[in-house]
Amino acid sequence: MAEFTLPPNSRVKEGKTFKAPAGAKNVKAFKIYRYDPDLGENPRVDTFEIDLDDCGPMVLDALLKIKNEVDSTLTLRRSCREGICGSCSMNIDGGNTLACLKPIDEVDGAVNVYPLPHMPVVKDLVPDLTTVYAQYRSIEPWMKADTAVSANKERPQSPEERAELDGLWECILCFCCTTSCPSYWWNGDRYLGPAILLQAARWINDSRDEATGERLDQLEDPFRLYRCHTIMNCTNTCPKGLNPAKAIADIKQKLAERVL
Repeated sequence: MAEFTLPPNSRVKEGKTFKAPAGAKNVKAFKIYRYDPDLGENPRVDTFEIDLDDCGPMVLDALLKIKNEVDSTLTLRRSCREGICGSCSMNIDGGNTLACLKPIDEVDGAVNVYPLPHMPVVKDLVPDLTTVYAQYRSIEPWMKADTAVSANKERPQSPEERAELDGLWECILCFCCTTSCPSYWWNGDRYLGPAILLQAARWINDSRDEATGERLDQLEDPFRLYRCHTIMNCTNTCPKGLNPAKAIADIKQKLAERVL
């Protein structure tokens, strides 16, 4: 990917440069978005030169090294470091991904690190997820079943029924897909976005759930579902290799078949 430079009219300005230790030979520059609302200043991009011979292989390793050894005010989310929790999702080298799964050596030149796009920024690399979590809550992501089961019994599924959930249950709600979607950028207040719709498909496809009709009714809306135009950004960026676009298409198909 071509080297990223700030446009001359950008409100994001070049910030401080932190040099690598003297004698470092394997140096990589990390250009990191910085914003602190308490300062009342426009965002800036600070440059940190990191000695890769004294750093782990992933972008998250470099970010933690910067926070621990160079600038403790750098703010980011992280937890599992194994691509499971979804906390460290951010925009790296122009694409949304998980910092813990992004190898530094995949990036030519400086590593540009920004928060997920088109979301309010709490501080530095931390986006405000209030809206997307409210949208997640709106689809009622839990099993809804009125049929009673005997004590000490589970609700069984056949292997074929269980297979219907593959490609859905693995979603970790990192929201890389949602923040890659132009339809969500412009209609995020009403369009649920690919991550939430994939989660909705997970419950619609669950043979144990008895609220399929109700769930489809809630999604049959020009904005909640049908703002998706199958651009495929969501599928292209998913760090777990899932296909939100297919999940959304499957929901549309179920609604069409119900009308026929």
